Amino acid sequence: MRILIHGSELAAATAAAALASVGHRVTWLPHAETPWTALQEADWLRREPRLLAQLEESREAGSLRLVSDLPGSPLAEQEVVWLAVSPGQRGDLAALLGELAEHHPGGLVLVNNSTFPVGETERLETQLEGRGHSVALPDLLEEGRAWDTFTRPSRWLLGCDDASAEIRVRELLRAFNRRSEVVQSMPRRAAELTKLAINGMLATRISYMNEMAGLADSLGVDVEHVRQGMGADSRIGYEYLYPGCGFGGPNFSRDLMRLADVQSASGRRSALLEQVLDINEQKKETLFRKLWAHFHGRLEGRTVAIWGAAFKPGTARIDQAPVLRLLRALWAQGVSVRLHDPAATPALRAEVGEHPLLALFDGDPLEATEGACALMLVTEWKSYWNPDWERLAGQLSGRLLLDGRNIYDPAWVAARGLYYRGIGRRADPAD
Repeated sequence: MRILIHGSELAAATAAAALASVGHRVTWLPHAETPWTALQEADWLRREPRLLAQLEESREAGSLRLVSDLPGSPLAEQEVVWLAVSPGQRGDLAALLGELAEHHPGGLVLVNNSTFPVGETERLETQLEGRGHSVALPDLLEEGRAWDTFTRPSRWLLGCDDASAEIRVRELLRAFNRRSEVVQSMPRRAAELTKLAINGMLATRISYMNEMAGLADSLGVDVEHVRQGMGADSRIGYEYLYPGCGFGGPNFSRDLMRLADVQSASGRRSALLEQVLDINEQKKETLFRKLWAHFHGRLEGRTVAIWGAAFKPGTARIDQAPVLRLLRALWAQGVSVRLHDPAATPALRAEVGEHPLLALFDGDPLEATEGACALMLVTEWKSYWNPDWERLAGQLSGRLLLDGRNIYDPAWVAARGLYYRGIGRRADPAD
């Protein structure tokens, strides 16, 4: 098929690479705010396994063409237009849709792969002025493994109200859908709301588990026993049942805010969702509060080390990452921070600039712990799981390890002579 992809989101880049790799003739028009020259240098894209290499391979093979504008007649040749833009760029689509309405002969399928308000896919179709039908195909990619989640999907949510458009999209994705049950078809509005509802449920599970971790802390209970007991119940399971120091990310956070907006616009206030968001924001400061308690509020002039800035392992992004709120809390108390992250230090430097209380490291993680009284684990990169414990214990003057992801064994850490404080877990050294 001849496909026009528009946008500079990860979803656009992944669709361009994947669809071109299986023989479709793809034209990719990045959004003007982030042209291809900027995307090539974007850390978040460069960190995605296989993606840039596949884009270049498809360009060399001729199945992918990158353009900066596409007026007039080339639009008439497209069979599918795939939109993957950010919510803030929604208003910029009018010009493209106007061109399509003017030049396309008809029979077009418009795929909305963006996260827009519920009902937006229908509105996009009206702007085509009868030249085609729109379908909702919510973005379900996982950052850090976008290629795998597109080419070997566990599911697609296909929102479609026209049988011919559904047939076209199923053919478009056939190479990634050898099992017919991968595509779950439903009306457009249902697909848009389902995407938001999924992330709302996952966020609720995380926040509930964080509440249980706080309660376990108060009662002197190791929350790991509680987590295992809950997860063993087949009605609950283990997925997204790990307490931590808060979640972030551009898509997850954006979807929750979009769901809140949908609730508000419908006149239905969601006390539950408000609580979920509030709990998450509070959890972003939980490591700071544990540090405060350990040193009895005497923090000014101290130095702490932080491992991890990215909102999750495998990405260079820090959108709504817990580290941002944590840094503000520490700096407000005059605490110097030595922060290590293998990928996200450029994004952090761009966000906070040069700060007198911040030193950034991306080489040896233990270098960041030199001169620190405590270590805060914020992002569970695999390189942090098995440090040189003897060296770490010797470098932390306060012998305090604050584990924001519960990746360490409290007893093991305590046996190394360190105070361990996790999320609902703790252990003190024998001395």
